[in-house]
Amino acid sequence: MASPSYNRRQALCLMGGAAASSFLHACSPFSTRSTYRSPKRESLNSLRINAGVTTWIGNSALYIAKEKGFFSDAGLELNIRKFNVVADSFPGFDVGQIQLIPPVTSEIVALAANQSDFRIVAMMDLSSGGDAILARNSIDDIQSFKGKRVAVTKGGVSHFFLLQVLEDAGLTEAEVGILDIEPEVAARAYEAGSVDIVCTYSPFLEKANVAQPDGRIIYDTSQKPTAIADAYVFSAQFIEENYRAVEGFVSGIFKALDFLVSNRDDALAIAAEPLGILPDELDVQLQGIVLPDRQMNLDMLANPQSDLYLLKSLSAMSYFLQKQGQVATLPNLSNIIDTRFISNF
Repeated sequence: MASPSYNRRQALCLMGGAAASSFLHACSPFSTRSTYRSPKRESLNSLRINAGVTTWIGNSALYIAKEKGFFSDAGLELNIRKFNVVADSFPGFDVGQIQLIPPVTSEIVALAANQSDFRIVAMMDLSSGGDAILARNSIDDIQSFKGKRVAVTKGGVSHFFLLQVLEDAGLTEAEVGILDIEPEVAARAYEAGSVDIVCTYSPFLEKANVAQPDGRIIYDTSQKPTAIADAYVFSAQFIEENYRAVEGFVSGIFKALDFLVSNRDDALAIAAEPLGILPDELDVQLQGIVLPDRQMNLDMLANPQSDLYLLKSLSAMSYFLQKQGQVATLPNLSNIIDTRFISNF
């Protein structure tokens, strides 16, 4: 069975020019369990969640939880709608037709810059090698990219990852030639030797690396572990009115992660089917990401002293995107994390 195009990362609707009314404040997460107020409304109908997702291996826990009944055990009905890119779900999310989306860090900043009212309730995944830059063996290091052409989808997450790597190496986008090509096409161009450098992700990454013997992975997200991360994001209004639904969702995700550990073969078979790949393929590709357990969620969302603390990377991303002209003003990130749900277990 052919692997699908994992175009969750394909294009990023950064809503250029949208500005938040306030500046970023790197402070504590939105709320703790002690600040919880009783929901305004909570009926049986309110325990339905419409989720807007893309075809991406990070959704594995979501599919496992749905199939194993971990959501229904909590009285929750999860309806999954698939989009080509996460940004396609933003309009529905903003008007309340979709309550749950899994944006990446750069998209989270974009949503905040557009003054969308949302909360991060748990982390979905971190890229740890699933995104990478491939380069021919004649290219010694990142500094050697100067004057070279790089194939990448402009405006996508891979593009912003590339720009961060270039900046760390003292280079700017103007010092390299960006070839704006779709991820799969870019990987094929690298395989054919048409370009010397490509920034892409699984499954195109692995295939291109094998097909082009005169090259290697020169840099990947294992070297920048919080550069690309996906989070489970709900609208603030839905959380206020349907606290138990969100609580049941997060509980179901953690149960699914436990099931993936204790019953890996069964879990892989469940998650691979909606992804359109074989269980063995999924098993290999999951090695390129991290699916955060409860402790890692606590480190990322509730521990400002942790190197993994999400607000650190989101703050850095905000400044970076402003510098790149993708957001006009620094968004207010002070209230976007709600730690109550990961603290309840």
